[in-house]
Amino acid sequence: MSDTPLMPKATAVWLIDNTSLSFDQIAAFCGLHPLEVKGIADGDVAGGVRGIDPVTANQLTREEIQKGEADTTYRLRLSRPKTLVPNKGKKAPRYTPVSKRQNRPDAIAWMVRNHPEVSDAQIGKLLGTTKATIQSVRDRSHWNSANLTPQDPVGLGLCSQIDLDMVVKKAASKKARMDEANGIQPDGDTLKPADETVQYEPEEDRREKRIDATQVFANFTGSSSDDDEDDDN
Repeated sequence: MSDTPLMPKATAVWLIDNTSLSFDQIAAFCGLHPLEVKGIADGDVAGGVRGIDPVTANQLTREEIQKGEADTTYRLRLSRPKTLVPNKGKKAPRYTPVSKRQNRPDAIAWMVRNHPEVSDAQIGKLLGTTKATIQSVRDRSHWNSANLTPQDPVGLGLCSQIDLDMVVKKAASKKARMDEANGIQPDGDTLKPADETVQYEPEEDRREKRIDATQVFANFTGSSSDDDEDDDN
């Protein structure tokens, strides 16, 4: 196990804003250089990074923070993870690395084109984006709309194949239930029986439309009984 917390810069931001620990203590705990911590405090480093509470993340205890605040020479100890119990509550928003965030509009375009049954809320949760961004891709008002190339979010590393399959399956089941409630038949059952689409003519009408071969041949050659009489004359 690493001796530094996950997302050390975000942890350092929180410790700077919420504790009286020294830069050296925060640097030692987060695995950063003291000058880097000072830069974070001055706003020159990690601009826009949201702080993460290491206490809530079970990486640091309140007692450790209090010991460090009371003694500037004290070095904080990273908490060892306990047995995790699956959390059935509301999941936190999906975190997308900064390097891959620029690919999200391409992934949104792929979802919109290939899975129209998936709602904006489901796409947002799957890709870690907002409804406003999804809508801008849908109506092509996105600032980079002309350069968007639909790409599979799994290939872009924005989600796993299992997560994508689960979202698509859930959306398809919901759509099927709504269609059934509204009396809409599935696409595979929309063909009408043959006796409803094929028109049969009565035998009498078909006999009347039979072609007289002799008359057709006479019309084609231009010969008739009147022509024969003219020839005799």
